[in-house]
Amino acid sequence: MPLPVTAFVAAVCAIMLLITAIATIRARLRLKVAFGDGGDQTLIAATRAHGNLAEHAPIVILLLGLLELANAYHLALMAIGAVFLAGRIAHIFGMFAVHTPGAAPVSRQIGVVLTFLTIAVLGGWTLFLLATRN
Repeated sequence: MPLPVTAFVAAVCAIMLLITAIATIRARLRLKVAFGDGGDQTLIAATRAHGNLAEHAPIVILLLGLLELANAYHLALMAIGAVFLAGRIAHIFGMFAVHTPGAAPVSRQIGVVLTFLTIAVLGGWTLFLLATRN
């Protein structure tokens, strides 16, 4: 496989997308809500856990692939991919965690920070390579 880090991160994200989609479907069936969230916090959490992953995973997968194709340092790409996946898992758990209204659970906060850090590092690294190799 020519892009092993990208392939691994994409495959794990695909599994997480399926898990969060199933959680959303189960909540919809339980509540008999075909559209929207019915004001139910569990359904809102499920749809946002799924949607947030669907929003952030594509750019990370794309940037990882571009960096792998540019022969960027493999071990660093593996570490960054692992940080991203850890952040996404933490975020998903945080979305379903019991919490005080108005205060995001710590695992959700960690997930957001790791996701944003990953995107910033990958974006910066890609721009750096563009500036120095072209």
